[in-house]
Formats: sequence, structure tokens, C-alpha cells
Amino acid sequence: MLSKVKLKNTDLTVSNLCYGTNQLGTAYDQAASNALLDQFAAAGGNFIDTARSYGDWIPTAPKGASERAIGAWLKGQNRDNFVIATKGAMVDMRVGDWRNRVTAEDIASDLGESLDHLGVKTIDLYWLHADNPQAPVGPIIDTLIGHQKAGKIRYFGASNWGPARIQEAQAYAKSKGHQGFVAVQPFWGLAVPNPEGAAAAGYGAYYEDGFQAVHGDLAMIPYSGQSRGFFSKLADGKVGDDLKAMYDNPGNTARLKVVQDVAKKHNASINDVVLAYLTNQPNQTIPIIGAFRKAQLDEAIKGASLKLSGDEVKALHG
Repeated sequence: MLSKVKLKNTDLTVSNLCYGTNQLGTAYDQAASNALLDQFAAAGGNFIDTARSYGDWIPTAPKGASERAIGAWLKGQNRDNFVIATKGAMVDMRVGDWRNRVTAEDIASDLGESLDHLGVKTIDLYWLHADNPQAPVGPIIDTLIGHQKAGKIRYFGASNWGPARIQEAQAYAKSKGHQGFVAVQPFWGLAVPNPEGAAAAGYGAYYEDGFQAVHGDLAMIPYSGQSRGFFSKLADGKVGDDLKAMYDNPGNTARLKVVQDVAKKHNASINDVVLAYLTNQPNQTIPIIGAFRKAQLDEAIKGASLKLSGDEVKALHG
């Protein structure tokens, strides 16, 4: 069973894993989506992450397919038992609108659609899916505060924002007597990415490029927390070209040996240890998992219970 924690800076009680749902409603139809969400909930999971844009890369899918799948499932649940997070202000893939959409108008539009797709009155944690580094932080934060005061969102966070911009936004919010962002959603896992491969795959800034400066104050809810299974595939000699471009480097090869040693010590799998590296961080870290098979989800839930010592976490980092 997953344990529960109080999300820092909030009154939200969340499971120590967050379920990422980018393929629900597209690769997985409603029945399959329901089964996965039921499995997560039965294990004590209550923290669900989606985005207004998830599914929009499939032209024939309904707009906001992932949110719609979650919304349909939620109709048969007690809404108060779940913490729903979604994201807005990403480029609009469906219509080919590639401009930066981190604007007051686009945030309002995306938020309204997300509320409708999810069938909820309030979103518990609303992420900005992107940043607009050319825009001053003040109007962006003011927009989010306005939606919070209107009851449309409870808290807000930053996804794919750099640490310097987060600090700037937090300073502005503090000047207004507001807490600002409560959490950050960075790209982070045990496997250190090759910058070119990560950029080509569309990933945002990596945690170890400065996010430590804000981690003490803000919870981290990292995506790609299992490094797409890289270490287990490396151990089996089954790393595909896409993962090679993303993670194939001497540092990760050296880390594999440490992962294997820790896994053997705890009678755990490689994937268990990779996930436990994040769940055992000294500052609050709640990884997003993207498991879409029953066995994968079972393994992730098991890995979340693995306790590592501080020395083991340091050894994994190297």
C-alpha cells in the first residue's frame, strides 16, 4: 500500500506516488483507463496528474483526452478522496499554435476547459505547463492568484520552469503577501540525461541543473522519475536507440553497478531502487509514475515502500 504525506505548503494529503496519465483516453480506452485508475486507488493512490494538452498529439482523439478519461472515472468516485492536478498554457498541438501561451488569456481558456473535461468545480493543484521567460513574472502570478481567489484552483505550481525564474516568481508572490508556487515539476530521475537527447525529446530543465536551490522550500513532483526503465534495460542489454540518445553515458554505466548492489542488498528490483532514489530524498519528493500495465504499476507501488539509508542515496548519486 502507498503511504500518505501532507504536500508541503498545502493542506493536501497525497499518496507518495503521483500517477501520470498522459496516455489515458488515447492509447488506453475508457475501460482500460478505469482499470488502471482503480488499481492505483486500491493501492492507496490518490494523487493524479494530467494536462489539458495530453492526448492532443492524436488528431482523431477528443480534445483533452486524458482529462476526459479521468473525469469519466471520477463520476463513479468520491471526488474528495482524490487530489487532481492538471497543467495548462502549453503550446496547442491540436491546431498547430506554437506561440508561447503563458498568457492570462490562454491560462484562463485552458483552465476553463480542464474544469469542464474533468467534471470538477476546483482543481487541487494547477501547474503552468511551461514558462514564458520573456514575460515578467508579476502578471503571471497575479493571474493564478485571481483564479485561486475565484475558487477554480486551490494551489498552483511550476512545471518546466527554471530555478531562477521560480525564485523570481516566489519573491514577487511574497511581496504580495502570497505563498506563490507550492511545488515544482522538474525532469528528474536517477539516470543523468544527455542534454542534446533530452532537448530533442522535448524535456525541460533537469533537476540537477540548479533546482536544489528551491527544493528546501518547495516540494518536487518530478516527471520521468523512473528514467523510462533505462537501468533495467541496460542491465538486460536491451537499450533502444531513443534511450541511448537520452541516457547512454559513462556516468550512468557506473551508476548501474551501484543500483545492482543496492537491489541485491534489499532483495529488490532495479526499478524499485531507481524509484526509491527519489522517494528517499531528504527534501519532499513525490515522483510521477507512468506505468500503464498492471505489472508495472504493481512494481512501482512496491518500489515506493523501499527504504534506503542516506548513505545509499548518496552512493546512488555518486
